[in-house]
Amino acid sequence: MKIRYAFLAAAVCFTMYSCKVMSPKAYKSLVAERDSLANRTTNLEGELAQLQADTARLHNQLADLRKNNSVLNSNLDATSSKANELAAQTSRLAADLKKREARLKEVEDILKKRDEATNALKDKLQKALLGFQQSGLTVDIRNGKVYVSLADKLLFPSGSIIIDEKGKAALKQLAVVVNKEPDINMAVEGHTDDKKVKNLGQIKDNWDLSVLRATSVTRYLTETEGVDPHRLTATGKSEFQPIDASGTDEARAKNRRIEIVLTPKLDELYNLITK
Repeated sequence: MKIRYAFLAAAVCFTMYSCKVMSPKAYKSLVAERDSLANRTTNLEGELAQLQADTARLHNQLADLRKNNSVLNSNLDATSSKANELAAQTSRLAADLKKREARLKEVEDILKKRDEATNALKDKLQKALLGFQQSGLTVDIRNGKVYVSLADKLLFPSGSIIIDEKGKAALKQLAVVVNKEPDINMAVEGHTDDKKVKNLGQIKDNWDLSVLRATSVTRYLTETEGVDPHRLTATGKSEFQPIDASGTDEARAKNRRIEIVLTPKLDELYNLITK
């Protein structure tokens, strides 16, 4: 607006002393220059408004970027903290795994020693009792234990709980071996067939018969052969753990037996487990 007034003042000048009239051509030129300047001013004002709008938008974008950057930094801190926590946990687990592997190695070594001792004991018993194996005596290993199975005909007369001389000879040879192996515990188990007991006086049933035969063997080993009674347990299983359940006479003969179960003492393993 100021530019327009300036051009008008230049075009027509009235003074108290003189007045000089501008030619139409010059006036027209000035008007054209004025309009050109006005257009440029309008364009510049529009450009300024656009720049101001762009500047405001960029400020908003910058604020958003700063906000996002702050969130990313927070997430990064949280991720870094989580990574440190996971690293510490991994380290603890690795240390625990190492301890468990060492413990497992100890247990494996002890079990290996047990198996070696069990196999050695089996070999000794087989050699010592070799002469009785034709009379119904067997030696085998089950679940890390040595089982000496003696048929009832090797130990007792039919229906009796009194050990005969052949049975005593077999038990004597067994005692020679176990008395040299103080780290062996023994369980003497009496087993019968499924036939009902008849006319055996105070023996009422197969429970009585199995228990009394087991205690007869236990008593002979401790009182006559000097086996430490603290190492022995006597139990009766009656007819309920048969070797052969087919019901034939041969099967029943197998089921009537005394089993002496020899177990290496596992104090070392027990102490390891209960640490």
